[in-house]
Amino acid sequence: MTLAVNPELSERLIACVDERRLVETACAYVSTPSPTGSEHAMAETVSAALEDTGVGVSWQEVEDGRPNVIGTLEGAGGGPTLMFNGHMDTSYSGREPHLRGILGFQPQAVVKDGRIYGLGISNMKGALACYLEAVRAVRDAGITLRGDVLIACVVGEIEKTQWGEEFRGPEYRGYAAGSRYLPTHGGIADMCILGEPTEQRVVLGHFGTMWARISTHGPFVHTAFSSGRLQENSIVRMREVMDDVLAWIPGWERRARYRGREGVVNIGSLRGGHPWRVSRTPDRTDLFLDVRVPPTMPMQGAKRELAALVRELRSRHPDYGIEYEVFVTAPGAEIDEGHALIRAIDAGHERVFGQRPERDVVRWFSDASALTRYGIATVNYGTSSGLPGPDGENLDIEGLRRIAAVYALAVAELCEVAS
Repeated sequence: MTLAVNPELSERLIACVDERRLVETACAYVSTPSPTGSEHAMAETVSAALEDTGVGVSWQEVEDGRPNVIGTLEGAGGGPTLMFNGHMDTSYSGREPHLRGILGFQPQAVVKDGRIYGLGISNMKGALACYLEAVRAVRDAGITLRGDVLIACVVGEIEKTQWGEEFRGPEYRGYAAGSRYLPTHGGIADMCILGEPTEQRVVLGHFGTMWARISTHGPFVHTAFSSGRLQENSIVRMREVMDDVLAWIPGWERRARYRGREGVVNIGSLRGGHPWRVSRTPDRTDLFLDVRVPPTMPMQGAKRELAALVRELRSRHPDYGIEYEVFVTAPGAEIDEGHALIRAIDAGHERVFGQRPERDVVRWFSDASALTRYGIATVNYGTSSGLPGPDGENLDIEGLRRIAAVYALAVAELCEVAS
């Protein structure tokens, strides 16, 4: 049975979304600190909430102290399985000097003027709370589904990675670490809704990313013996190389165009020399690039283009000892606009918001990258207050309630109502 033939059921589902309960859940999640690498306490919090709802709970120990938590609402059988997927880790810890004292960047929820403030509420603990509230609404409405509903709360999604000898450990293991582990250990479904902050838009595709290092070398000598050799300094040499990279970027961005949106390259870091010993010339200087790659371009092709750039740099600067490495390759993802997921979200969104949702293509990364590789069709669709402003992360409570209602309607439509 579909909701289209039973509008009364839609009304009942929407009425069963409890705003007070939703806010309490979201605040509990935000008030449980969970920076990347330290998600265990958050896993316990979501596990307790899932158990209180009466769904089955299982853990996947991705690594010590970093479990994925999966809640399963079992259906009567014969219907598709829908996954809700969301990461538990936050972009920051709140202890960073530049974030101290900012309400929305602290792991402590504050409700103020119809909004929830706190670290992770937008990205993406608010969505995790909406998932649970959608399942609660289905349960409270007395609906039996044919298919199963999974709520997969995963570790390590934030765009972070290990590099070199200095940046090692679980706090650097992001980029879909949990969602890559998830489907290889039984966490599979027919389709998935990812509630990343999309401003209530349906994201039909997102770019992937390739992180790379390009280095220059120079002599390592004492300042006293460096006279007349400034142009050999690896930092000075990098200035010329960077000019060449900057000239390369616009061409790449045009070639990486996808669904009307150009690619983008960020110069994310520049490291050279030793701050504690500037009496020595730097033997190596590193330039780090974040190259956004459209989902229609194989990562191998993107790497070949970077390799061609490096060969050109070596040709122009044969004495600079130029080397490179690629240390992140995270593909993008896309979904066909005709997929049942899109139709269900369109119908639910129109019922709740009064109009069809807008479409979008974004350059940020999501765990759809990992899930789609296992045949799990995935769409990003969630609420958001936009990029954090001066007050940090915050969400409109009414927006959260409405998104939870859309999720509940999508569950009933996609997993098929048995009774």
